[in-house]
Amino acid sequence: MQKKTSGNQQKKSTRSTKKVNETSKGLGDSVEKIFKATGIDKVAKWALGEDCGCDERKAKLNKLFPYVKPECLTQDEFEYLKDYVAKRNPKITPDTQKKLLVIYNRVFHDRREPTNCSPCFIKGVHDKLVKLYEEYEENE
Repeated sequence: MQKKTSGNQQKKSTRSTKKVNETSKGLGDSVEKIFKATGIDKVAKWALGEDCGCDERKAKLNKLFPYVKPECLTQDEFEYLKDYVAKRNPKITPDTQKKLLVIYNRVFHDRREPTNCSPCFIKGVHDKLVKLYEEYEENE
């Protein structure tokens, strides 16, 4: 007895996986991948039209929640941070701020400039560098 095949056989997925395998720059890219994988993107375009706001949402989420892979500290940078953290509440002179900014900008791929606002500097640069240094210490 031969098995009959119906015209409703499962079709192979022809969706391209190129976009799925690309590295996400931020949360917006990840959300887009999930929406495409689940078909939500097609529902949104059907309900809201071709300009459903997805591109704006993706750009906004990528800007608000970027995925930043920091570079490794060099030995000199590590030693500088070790001395800096050992001082406990060091005075941040303009020279110290410049040196910390050089390290921060290289490691985190940023372009921060010196500032006269101590709370801004401490919250933005100082705290991240101290946390990074402490992670190095934990892993030794």
